[in-house]
Amino acid sequence: MIKLFVPGRLCLFGEHTDWAGHYRTMNADVLPGAAIVTGIEQGISADVEKSSLFEVRSTAPQLEGIWKDFSCKMDEQELKRVAKSGSFFCYCAGVASYMHEWYKVGGVRITITDMTLPMKSGLSSSAAICVLVARAFNQIYHLNLNTMGEMNIAYLGELRTSSRCGRLDQACAFGVKPNLMTFDGDEVEVQALNVKRPLHWVFADLCGEKNTIKILADLNKAYPFPSNEKERLEHDALGAKNHEFVQRAIKYMANGEVEKLGALMTETEEVFNRQVMPMCPEELDAPKLKAILADEKIKALSYGGKGVGSHGDGSVQFLAKDAETQQQLRDYLASKGLPAYVLTLHPVHTVRRAIIPVAGFGTRLYPATRCMKKDFFPIPCPDGKVRPVILILLEELIKSGIEEVCLVLGSKEERELYRDFFEKPLSEEHLNKLSAENREYENHILDIGKHLHYVYQEEKRGFGHAVYQAADFARNEPVLLMLGDTLYRSLSNKPCALQLIEQYERYNTLILGLYPVDVSQVSHFGIMTGVWEDKDERILNVSQLCEKPTAYNAEKNLGVRNSKGEKEYCSVFGQYILTPEVFHQLEADIKAADEAGETTREIELTAALETVRKQQGMIGIRLKGERYDMGNPAAFIDTVANFSKPL
Repeated sequence: MIKLFVPGRLCLFGEHTDWAGHYRTMNADVLPGAAIVTGIEQGISADVEKSSLFEVRSTAPQLEGIWKDFSCKMDEQELKRVAKSGSFFCYCAGVASYMHEWYKVGGVRITITDMTLPMKSGLSSSAAICVLVARAFNQIYHLNLNTMGEMNIAYLGELRTSSRCGRLDQACAFGVKPNLMTFDGDEVEVQALNVKRPLHWVFADLCGEKNTIKILADLNKAYPFPSNEKERLEHDALGAKNHEFVQRAIKYMANGEVEKLGALMTETEEVFNRQVMPMCPEELDAPKLKAILADEKIKALSYGGKGVGSHGDGSVQFLAKDAETQQQLRDYLASKGLPAYVLTLHPVHTVRRAIIPVAGFGTRLYPATRCMKKDFFPIPCPDGKVRPVILILLEELIKSGIEEVCLVLGSKEERELYRDFFEKPLSEEHLNKLSAENREYENHILDIGKHLHYVYQEEKRGFGHAVYQAADFARNEPVLLMLGDTLYRSLSNKPCALQLIEQYERYNTLILGLYPVDVSQVSHFGIMTGVWEDKDERILNVSQLCEKPTAYNAEKNLGVRNSKGEKEYCSVFGQYILTPEVFHQLEADIKAADEAGETTREIELTAALETVRKQQGMIGIRLKGERYDMGNPAAFIDTVANFSKPL
């Protein structure tokens, strides 16, 4: 059984531009649509499992007394008939019919366990159930669809009903985070957005009436070619002006300019009323919406507000001034008989801490490791300097904005090695022999020493156990993990670690760097598989992580198909951004081993990562860089020979 959650969605800016952008296929002067959309905290939770039928059931307390379980055969004609019936289950059946027709799948049983998403409130409850069904089939039958694929099938499935949804409705597939969606003819692109300060939204059902079908029919009359001034004004509002608004919103969100963002909401509503509302005044003149937006108490609690979805007297949204006014605003709207909900978009923590485990003895590099830890082995560098491995790693972290680094050592005695190198100045005798440039570089080394912290793995219980020793250092925040026996060289102007941090700030989830290897090498690395989320094949939605698989297992189960249909094998690059959940899982694994009396059992990081992936997902990033291994003699020889070569 698999547990799924799909949120509703809220369009923050850019309503109606999804269908408007589609008209570029007929009129090149129409600008691409652009919308900022986010999943919300309310949604649908379900347990899904394989079945001989297509079944949708409920144990959700919110649906008690109003729900009737549904089931039918996995028959294409029967599913299409239900899709056209107009019942609540028509959306589920529409997606199931598409899955059966194009993927020849069997049935699934979907049991809705929690339903916190209000229906018919402009929050895309129909799109959420469509995405839920598409995701259920995808995961149960291992179809290897990426998120965009699930979104597209949810859209096509909903089109098999009497609904005429827009392309942005299925943005709920991307979870509770803001995304920029662009609509260029038949092409849809999704880009995650950054938020610098918490954004406290409140949205409410106006409990009014609106005819969405008439709104869309009237607004579509202006397309593909405007024939009068009123239609040209609509094109401008959904085209050039919308592009300006969306770009300003992205800037304000990234810079934390919350007051300006709220004012922008009010400005976009004014443009909508001037340039779009006249096309359908019966539905869009919206007296309830106007009255709520003009309420002086609401204005005092918020920075701005606007309509939701197709507009009219459907729903309204506000950007509250802070967490306290957010609750006050929700309570005030509820006191007026309007069901109200809150959504807080939190900034992603910038990754400021890093961990490097260097507790291992370096058995494969014996006997050199009798007198020198392998992270102190000298490496010729492209600038002509010869640096120890650990200095190369630390310099990359400092260049990437890391402020504190924790070294996981094998014992307290080892600490003196690092203190001698990074904290103890050279003697005057040696310092005087250096060039002016190298004397300045000596200060740089001592400055790096100020960023270092130390913890100790005195029991050798595996790599995961070593990483867990830095749990307190991580402070329940995301932290970058870098292997201590691997070097990295960027092929761009950004260090590999910085590339990874920037992707974390977009996706706000567990992230691993990935590196393609030949199938003959997979037994030396952690190998991940999944599906590409982007056209450039750099973002992998990971569906499995396996530690050092056999070549046979990798060929059978772990290949990732590229655009040419060829299999690639994606190894772990050696850099990770670990979320707090990884440390919680490592703690649970250690506790379970101790309680079982298996105090010598190795605690593996990969096992903990895979558990967290199953619960919260994982992204693999193909970084623009090269990896140089230091773990064995052959790899060390290759590193010494090639790391110093200019790019």
